[in-house]
Amino acid sequence: MHFNIKEILTVTMILFAVIDIIGSIPVVIEVRRKVGHIHSEKATFVSFVLMMVFLFVGNSILDIIGIDVGSFAIAGSFILFFIALEMITGMQIYKDSEAKTASIVPIAFPLIAGAGTMTTLLSLKAAYALESIIVAIFLNVALVYVVLKNTLRIENILGPGGIDIVRKVFGVILLAIAVKLFRTNAGINVVI
Repeated sequence: MHFNIKEILTVTMILFAVIDIIGSIPVVIEVRRKVGHIHSEKATFVSFVLMMVFLFVGNSILDIIGIDVGSFAIAGSFILFFIALEMITGMQIYKDSEAKTASIVPIAFPLIAGAGTMTTLLSLKAAYALESIIVAIFLNVALVYVVLKNTLRIENILGPGGIDIVRKVFGVILLAIAVKLFRTNAGINVVI
C-alpha cells in the first residue's frame, strides 16, 4: 500500500476542480426544481461506482466498444453544453419523464462522474498511485454527498434572485467548460 498525503491532496484537488460540485449547485437546484427531489444517496453512490469502474476498466470498456477517450469526452461536452443552455436561457431541453431517474441522469452522470472526470481518472492513473486516486475519489464523493444533501439549505440562503444570478453565471462557466472539453478533444486550437 502506498499512501502519500501530498499525493492524495494533489489528486483530491485535481478531481475537486474537475467535478466542480460547488459550481454545479445551480444545476442541481434546477434539476431538483424540475423533478421535485434528488436522491442524494443514490446520486452519490452511482457517481462513486462509475468513477471506480472507470478507474479500473475504463480503457478496456472504451476499447471493447471501439470508442476512444476523446470521443467519449466530446459526447460529454454536448450534454454539458445543453445543460448550460438551459441554465442561461431558461428554456427546457432536458425532459425527464420519470423523476426518479434525475438522480442518475444528469446528476450522477454527466454532472459528477462525467466525461471530464472519467478522462481525468485515466490521466491520473498514469501519473499517481492507485491508492491515492481511490482515497481522492472517496473524499470528493463525500463532499458531493454533503452538497447534494444541503442544496435546499443553500437555496434558502441565496434566495430566488440569488439563485437566478448564480444559475446564469455558472451556466456561462459550464458552457465554457463544455466548449473547452469539446475543443481539447476535437483538436481545435483557437488563437486570440
